[in-house]
Amino acid sequence: MWWIVFVGLFLLADHGSGARLGIHGTHFTYNGHRVFLAGINKAWEHYAYDFGNGQYNGVKARYEHVFQQLQAAGANSIRVWIHIEGESSPKFDSNGHVTGTDNGGTLINDMRVMLRAAQQHNIFVFPTLWNGAVNQNYHYRLNGLIKDTGKLNSYIDHALKPMVLALKDMPSLGGWDLMNEPEGELIPDLTSTDPCFDTRHLHNSGAGWAGKLYTPQELLRFFNWQAAAIKEVDPHALVTVGAWNGKVNTDNFGFHNMYKDSCLVKAGGKALGTFSFYQIHSYAFNGHFGTESPFMHNFGAFGLHKPLVIGEFREKNGAGMTINQLYDHAYNGGYAGGWGWSETDGNMDNMLQGLNHIRNYHSGAHGTIHVQIH
Repeated sequence: MWWIVFVGLFLLADHGSGARLGIHGTHFTYNGHRVFLAGINKAWEHYAYDFGNGQYNGVKARYEHVFQQLQAAGANSIRVWIHIEGESSPKFDSNGHVTGTDNGGTLINDMRVMLRAAQQHNIFVFPTLWNGAVNQNYHYRLNGLIKDTGKLNSYIDHALKPMVLALKDMPSLGGWDLMNEPEGELIPDLTSTDPCFDTRHLHNSGAGWAGKLYTPQELLRFFNWQAAAIKEVDPHALVTVGAWNGKVNTDNFGFHNMYKDSCLVKAGGKALGTFSFYQIHSYAFNGHFGTESPFMHNFGAFGLHKPLVIGEFREKNGAGMTINQLYDHAYNGGYAGGWGWSETDGNMDNMLQGLNHIRNYHSGAHGTIHVQIH
């Protein structure tokens, strides 16, 4: 029988136990128990300047306070942003190649300190590497990695693989989120005989709001190569991307799942470079959720065979649903997790309310388990 580990009272394993967050079918597991990822997006304290170059010292207390708040509310996970567009990490040379994790050489240790604090409060951390929802002054750095495979390889060799290698045994590392909302820079209205690369169904969808910059092939190659590199270093690592909504993450409702395994491998050529679980964001527009919103359906309607986390949502754009109802639907609708948005935007008290609302949920084969490791 599979049980739910939801409340944050289980203790993350020490380094020697080998316990890792894993996947069984369409659910997460930890130490043999089913886990619902209940949590939030922080997602940053100082946008693009939290990690590397000794910067974490200035925000450490804030992160630890958030971990404490989450644990007190029975939560168990958080999404945290790292590079964004390359403002302060990784380290680039004048030609746009990556030569290290950051100029000061502290990025890995900064993340390790953060992950150790999260472990003390039983929180799984999902670092989000890049951001496609905006196009700002340093986007040329990220652009080089997406367009130029030589530059992408320099990032993989000199920053990504060293990060994964150094942090893979941290029990609070839940998984790697390669990019936030890449569809902000996706080109819509592209015609292809291959559904993976055809974006006509995104006509007037809002895709490309940050600039119509990249074809599906370019973005999927970018993800395929990074996912493969992560798994080469850490075969147990979990990898995802934070999709802007369900229009790009399901073959149902008249859309195409551009993030399915076959599309990623077709674009990048690396068999390992697939996602472990899916993540979609959902906000109401003009007071209504779209037909593709997870808040309009249970998980089964998406026809997916991997876990699906509702990676961003909030009461303000909840189509009249309260935060309690939003978290409730994520839990009872068959989804593998729900992360409200966001502590940075001042929604912490509201999200904590929703997390407290579902902290003791159990029904049928779902029971609340307190796993004591130490």
